[in-house]
Amino acid sequence: MDSLSNSPSEPKSLDELDRALLHALQTDGRAPFSRIAAVLGVSDQTVARRYRRLRADHGMRVVGVADPDRLGRTNWMLRLRCTPDAAEPIAKALARRPDTAWIALTSGGTEVTCVTRARTRQEHDALLFGKLPRTPSIVGIDAHCVLHVFYGGAAGWHNKGDALAAEQVAPLAPPAPEPAAGPVVLDPADELLMAELARDGRASYPDLQRATGCSESAVKRRLEQLRRSGAVYLDVQMDAMELGYESHALLWITVAPPALATVGKALAGHPEVAFAAATSGRSNLAAVVICRDAARLYTYLSETLGMLEGVQNIETSPTLRRVKQLMYEEKPR
Repeated sequence: MDSLSNSPSEPKSLDELDRALLHALQTDGRAPFSRIAAVLGVSDQTVARRYRRLRADHGMRVVGVADPDRLGRTNWMLRLRCTPDAAEPIAKALARRPDTAWIALTSGGTEVTCVTRARTRQEHDALLFGKLPRTPSIVGIDAHCVLHVFYGGAAGWHNKGDALAAEQVAPLAPPAPEPAAGPVVLDPADELLMAELARDGRASYPDLQRATGCSESAVKRRLEQLRRSGAVYLDVQMDAMELGYESHALLWITVAPPALATVGKALAGHPEVAFAAATSGRSNLAAVVICRDAARLYTYLSETLGMLEGVQNIETSPTLRRVKQLMYEEKPR
């Protein structure tokens, strides 16, 4: 991704105010429209109207996301090599599972990349050693344990743009998460709360009350606690193509072990990188990159990433289509 402020190919229906609203929502997805309006210098009604249009016309969502590190859980990235006719049905079947996220068709449509978010080791093993190996059209499986996230999560892709100045971000930013003594434990009401936020991160407190069966004051208090602990954060999700960025790819990078942290931190600062993490497996660093077009992707690979000391090999898997982002299945628009 080039700097978000430098995209000349944005659809005409998206303007600077839309980009500023996306940045504001990435800063705090539950910020009241009145506070966002004050920062953007427009009316509450204008913010509400733009928000509804981004949702209806461009598929934008604000969603609540559980942070696996804060919950003591481990994410895995799976690469499933499939027969060409089976990749899409397998991706759609995986999308219906509650323990999967970020499912994409890559590598010319013969590979499915999937993130698993199993709550227990037993759930993970049931998928990796039970269900998937018994699927005849899957011809190979690579499993990469996410060891350390350099960029992603609450940071968000839209925060890498400059639609808002630092003095505009400050009044919107929620308090930083407090260090936790140990993993946050979710009770059944928390799980219902998280499920509702995954559907709509801006769900009203009465809606959250109905979803959990708790009082409105209890829901408000618990959500504040979960956000303060870092167990849940709000994310803005929208296909980057809506902003004119047409070249998306997964990178599987092999880095000399002494340089792993240095390269990972460097990737975190690159505007093209939406996600970067150290992983287990044949490669030891995975990244999601978003560029304006294939030429810009080549420039990034050859002139930026390839020049980092310690980078030994880069495997590029272009993303053809995203089937699922978080805990919901993508709906056709």
